[in-house]
Amino acid sequence: MRLHRTQRTALPRLLGSLLLVTAAGISSAGATPGGAAAHSGQAPAAAPRPLGQIVPAPAEVKAGGSPYTITAGTKIRIDDDSGEARRIGTYLAGVLRPSTGYALPVTDRGGGDGIRLRLGSDDSELGAEGYTLKSSHGSVTITARGPAGLFHGVQTLRQLLPADVEKNSRQAGPWQVAGGTVTDAPRYAYRSAMLDVSRHFFSVAEVKRYIDQLALYKMNKLHLHLSDDQGWRIAIDSWPRLATYGGQTEVGGGAGGYYTKSDYQEIVRYASSRYLEVVPEIDLPGHTNAALASYAELNCDGVAPPLYTGTSVGFSSLRVPKAITYTFVDDVVRELAALTPGKYLHIGGDEAHSTSHDDYVTFMNRAQAVVGTYGKTVVGWHQLTGATPVAGAVAQYWGYDRTGAAERKQVADAAKNGTKLVLSPADRTYLDMKYNRDTRLGLAWAGYVEVQRSYDWNPATYLEGAPEDAILGVEAPIWSETVTNSDEVEQMAFPRLPGVAELGWSPASTHDWDTYKVRLAVQGPRFSALGIDYYRSAQVPWPEQ
Repeated sequence: MRLHRTQRTALPRLLGSLLLVTAAGISSAGATPGGAAAHSGQAPAAAPRPLGQIVPAPAEVKAGGSPYTITAGTKIRIDDDSGEARRIGTYLAGVLRPSTGYALPVTDRGGGDGIRLRLGSDDSELGAEGYTLKSSHGSVTITARGPAGLFHGVQTLRQLLPADVEKNSRQAGPWQVAGGTVTDAPRYAYRSAMLDVSRHFFSVAEVKRYIDQLALYKMNKLHLHLSDDQGWRIAIDSWPRLATYGGQTEVGGGAGGYYTKSDYQEIVRYASSRYLEVVPEIDLPGHTNAALASYAELNCDGVAPPLYTGTSVGFSSLRVPKAITYTFVDDVVRELAALTPGKYLHIGGDEAHSTSHDDYVTFMNRAQAVVGTYGKTVVGWHQLTGATPVAGAVAQYWGYDRTGAAERKQVADAAKNGTKLVLSPADRTYLDMKYNRDTRLGLAWAGYVEVQRSYDWNPATYLEGAPEDAILGVEAPIWSETVTNSDEVEQMAFPRLPGVAELGWSPASTHDWDTYKVRLAVQGPRFSALGIDYYRSAQVPWPEQ
């Protein structure tokens, strides 16, 4: 791809220079209009942020020319009155208005100045999610083939502005964007984060907050783990007690909760407005105690077990020989598929220790067929490859570096036979793993996962034997055994989440820990401006705040 070839020479030199400048403590001073700061005794304004100093790293950067400055007279111009372009312009205005204090009207009236958002690029290499951003003295112009690309370009614009732009009160500015051009498109089509709302329940508002954070780093999937032993979180009309009874608790015995269909549709709508696709998961045939407790007839002996609030795994299972099991699966998948406009539906399939191998194969093969009946592409944890993945199925690999060779080979062989892979190795991308032994939250069954470890691996070569073109993308899951609210999610997700986002978006040629940690450090003030109380890893040279 042309973008990647150019990147190999342009961006590493740029990022290496940033590293040396940061390490030396050197800063460049930009003049205020008319040079007033130089004669007034005031501290001069900082130079605009270099175009490449963002996360994820862009594919191609050509720096040069005068910066663009957002002023009280700036307009956000869309080249037509399409609903998508106007909505993205309105979104951008909503980000910029509180901190700048400027009106920033969104208009479809022509003009060569201001912030210009243009749909309809003829550059086929940009694909559906790529964009170009051109900044000069009179304007900054974002051009894309499709709305998702335009939205991703807006996220780049946000990061090129000072971190204070994220605050909800008026700040001093100036609001400058360095001169030059960014041309950018993603490496992988599937860039996901998972939120486990089953072990602990998260409100619609908390899910929306996480969606906004994912969008800033160009993620495009939100995987919602909607059912487990500890709680069932989505209303199903044909089996109402799943939510009203099975959703009434969580790990530790809290009140739990569930999403009404209206709640879930609001999450889907909000995610779509940020160009994220919701991937719902109903974990089957294990991790089902909440369902078994809700309906006695799903159990082998017709006796419902008590609700469960612990953290053990592998003890529950649907009864594979019973006909009602498949009525249950059909009803749940049908109703959930009808609520979900996205392509994928995840059926779990991991840690089914209480299901025999033969029963597991029988069940997963039948469950996959149900998903297909309702027009969705099946996703399952990588144990799905121990059954018979249907054509087009996606297996999500959550093993780790020391996972047995036979299990890894099974997954790689399935990939050779056409199964696509999403990689979320537990000792690399599981955001609920502790950073180190002193971390208050999280677990450590996959080991400690510091920031460098979560970033420093290559999805294309991670799973030996798997064809590179079988890798659909990456995911950063966060399980919620110990995580109970947005603040705790953010402590565990930041600063590791942006690194996984970069693995999914940026060309392999940009992958370098020494330059990445400098760009990540620059995100620290932005995290703070957004109210994210992130983990201050000693591996990252955070600036003083």
